Amino acid sequence: MSLFFREHGGSVISTTFDKFCYVTVRHQPQFFDYQNSVIYSRIENTREVGEIEHPLVRNAMQFLDMHELHIAYDADLPARSGLGSSSAFAVGLLNGFYALKGKYKSKRKLAKDAIYVERTLCKEDGGWQDQIAASFGGFNRINFRDDTFEVRPVIMSLERKNLLNAHLMLFFTGFSRFSGEIAVTQKKAIKDKERELLEMLSLVDESENILASKCDILDFGRLLDHTWRLKRGLTNKISTESIDDIYQKTLDAGAVGGKLLGAGGGGFLLLFVEPCRQQAVREALENFMYVPFRFEENGTQILYYAPEQWECTNEEEPQLLLQPSIEQKTYSA
Repeated sequence: MSLFFREHGGSVISTTFDKFCYVTVRHQPQFFDYQNSVIYSRIENTREVGEIEHPLVRNAMQFLDMHELHIAYDADLPARSGLGSSSAFAVGLLNGFYALKGKYKSKRKLAKDAIYVERTLCKEDGGWQDQIAASFGGFNRINFRDDTFEVRPVIMSLERKNLLNAHLMLFFTGFSRFSGEIAVTQKKAIKDKERELLEMLSLVDESENILASKCDILDFGRLLDHTWRLKRGLTNKISTESIDDIYQKTLDAGAVGGKLLGAGGGGFLLLFVEPCRQQAVREALENFMYVPFRFEENGTQILYYAPEQWECTNEEEPQLLLQPSIEQKTYSA
């Protein structure tokens, strides 16, 4: 939470993996009686940008003064599941908008703009790590201080990274929630839970040391379990009795540790399990979807770029621009 790290500083270990969201951005053909088309879980056709109901799309278009767009969103993972899908969408959308203008923006700029759009313009509570992860990609330590951040790669061998990947399992609990609602409760608990938050901050160093060293990789799983128990104690919104039961089943089946990803409350459960015990864990969670994954090293990227002629129908805008059609991919955090 920014309220905490502005006072104490903050750090997270973050990675991206091979589940993506895709954003296609192009100018709306001028044959229709609407000027903007936005396709996600529903379809919005509007004449004015201000009429768009999707808050992220509306605010991002107004922020970068975008007009007459056809925007389509698709994703490998569901929204509100703790994997940063909304922030990945924000980063991808802004990357597409800048490309549509014929401009290149750095990963840092994309992350900062996505944070601004989501946290300031959309007024959504939450942290900054998802936007940064989706922008930069890779396995990183992200440090926060005041109103800035630093992205530093976690140094470990490919063999060590593959070993870690082989010990991680991801399950979809079927529950979903709005992370902003949980973030509000966490914000209220910051003063009362300062000791726990400071301990969680100190454990980032320990986590990085485990990953970068040759010590027992199981220590990372044990630390994951410890940090989850600290986090679930911050507010009663982070976990539920059902989630606690699910987690205990995994421990009984041989998992070393784990945590709900994101703010909590539901979504995806990440587990640290020795390969020899993973079948037992899958059988214990046979009613939940298992999602295999591999680490990825890239952040947001343009997949397809094609110039097009666009004549704006808004008289206040330039009448003839050379603009591209964009399809781009962003990694889930």
